[in-house]
Amino acid sequence: MGIAYDADNAEIARTAQLLCQWVELQTGISLQLTPSAKKAAIRLIVSVFSAEKKGKKTASLTDQQLEAYTLRVDKNGVTINARQAVGIFRGAQTLRKSLPTTGPVELPFVTIADEPRFSYRGVHLDCSRHYFSIAVIKQYLDLLALHGCNQFHWHITDDQGWRFEVKALPDLAIKGSVRQQTVIGRNSGLYDGQPYGGYYTQDECREIVVYAAERYINVIPEIDMPGHMQAALHVYPNLGCTGGPYPVWQVWGVSNDVLCGGNPEVLLFIKTVLGELCDVFPSQFIHIGGDECPKVRWKNCAKCQAKIRELGLKDDGHHSLENQLQTYINREVEQFLKSRGRNLIGWDETLEGGLTESAVVMSWRGVNGGIEAARQHHRVIMTPTDYCYIDYYQLKNTWNLPTAIGGYVPVSKVYSFEPLVPDKLTEEDQQFVLGSQVNLWTEYITAPQHLFYMLLPRLDAISEVQWCRPAQKDFDDFMTRLPRMMQLYDRLAVNYCHAVE
Repeated sequence: MGIAYDADNAEIARTAQLLCQWVELQTGISLQLTPSAKKAAIRLIVSVFSAEKKGKKTASLTDQQLEAYTLRVDKNGVTINARQAVGIFRGAQTLRKSLPTTGPVELPFVTIADEPRFSYRGVHLDCSRHYFSIAVIKQYLDLLALHGCNQFHWHITDDQGWRFEVKALPDLAIKGSVRQQTVIGRNSGLYDGQPYGGYYTQDECREIVVYAAERYINVIPEIDMPGHMQAALHVYPNLGCTGGPYPVWQVWGVSNDVLCGGNPEVLLFIKTVLGELCDVFPSQFIHIGGDECPKVRWKNCAKCQAKIRELGLKDDGHHSLENQLQTYINREVEQFLKSRGRNLIGWDETLEGGLTESAVVMSWRGVNGGIEAARQHHRVIMTPTDYCYIDYYQLKNTWNLPTAIGGYVPVSKVYSFEPLVPDKLTEEDQQFVLGSQVNLWTEYITAPQHLFYMLLPRLDAISEVQWCRPAQKDFDDFMTRLPRMMQLYDRLAVNYCHAVE
């Protein structure tokens, strides 16, 4: 038995090789790669779909249609057909999830025609609060691929650690990645007394980009600015309003010390960092954060106030002068990213000073920011805390659970999320919702086992939100299928939460 594929297509060849590994790991069956469809149990075929062969294609295909595939099981075996290699990969994952982990391999005759609902299907990971190795990140990406996700939002700088190498500013990672100690628990006032650090070289970042791309996942890096910058200020105190000193932050929460909005060196610093970031990450989207930037320093900073006067900013009754100053910085950054052929993504605070022209809004403080942005015809990614923050507890009884930041977001809540908010957005406005994302912040997550415990099985729930239309979703049916996924998690030797609420 074997897998037949076009040996001249490097992408299909890679998927065929991966599928061999998956089948053997899951079933113990060793399949051979073969160019002969007659000798194959599985055939991977790239071709236009039948309707398009008949000339019925009248418009450009959407991103979702480019990921479409058909999977047919009949007396001749399994055939996966798609327009592009990415569709073959998605179909191969469906086949993988259909295979048993124990007993004989038996598949019913069936034809599946499938494509995702949303073009953006994201999962976030914070590696600033706690550093995770390249090997762990690859395992994380493998799980995203298994669940049909196509965007990895990688949060790599914050107050508690700068984890991206900038060659023009070498001390930024060398010194900014290390905090001298870490608070114990929830800002208890007690500290562990142990230095903590680690950063990713540009070569390591490129390695992750390639690994993700081979699994049809785009890596979106986030350099949070102008707030969440205390680790950078530790290295370059001249970029702050007070001049420091600024230790790499040892507690959790939001620091009042941010980049100085009136210092011209700040924009030079930002453009240096983002310039190298764009050299490493080919993503169309670059995330600049923009959230939780307290303005207390700006209000009392002579440079910031002078910049406000220089720009001629006026109180418009809706946005404070300091919020408008942040929008000025956002626009400067957006123009720089445009010059590199990129688009800016920011958290929904970017709305507070007036939304920049083409920025994408990631709505996290509920869905209202996303609703407002979509109504203004700006692109939106929905990721509200109540449904999509998987650093929250997933079980009500928390007494014997690993520490989480708080809150309660069970599997059922994630599964119930509807990103298009049909009672608030018209069909026209809904077109600007690109998709949704779950976020995994790591203040209280120090080890890979805890990381995957928080991710799974909530990743399984959000994947159906991202992939399926509402009429296709049924939580009771999901629960009957979940044990099969848990068996696969066991075979992959990955930790997960066994209880489901």
